[in-house]
Amino acid sequence: MEGTEMLVSYEEFRKVVLKVATIKEVKAHPKADRLWVLTIDTGAAVRTIVAGIRAFYAPEQLVGRQIVLVDNLAPAEIRGVKSEGMLLAASDEAGIAILSPDRAVEEGSLVK
Repeated sequence: MEGTEMLVSYEEFRKVVLKVATIKEVKAHPKADRLWVLTIDTGAAVRTIVAGIRAFYAPEQLVGRQIVLVDNLAPAEIRGVKSEGMLLAASDEAGIAILSPDRAVEEGSLVK
């Protein structure tokens, strides 16, 4: 099995809370050319996250889009901007692809 050196137990994985959020606003990061600062709505709160997807998505491709969010990730300061979560994306030789539900769902819906 690929990646077996980093196996996590089922109990550890259960600690990760994945929810659907909607991107409401996109701004350029003031100190990084590769980062967007996203304002997202989780249904329970409006938050800011920083995402390294600027080379792959224009703001108009992101506003209104639903994403899968790691909801309970500890906040992190990313080049001077507080990020309160992380969006999930796949990466291959063609670039980055944001993970989204295949239909609109209520903000805050759990990803299982």
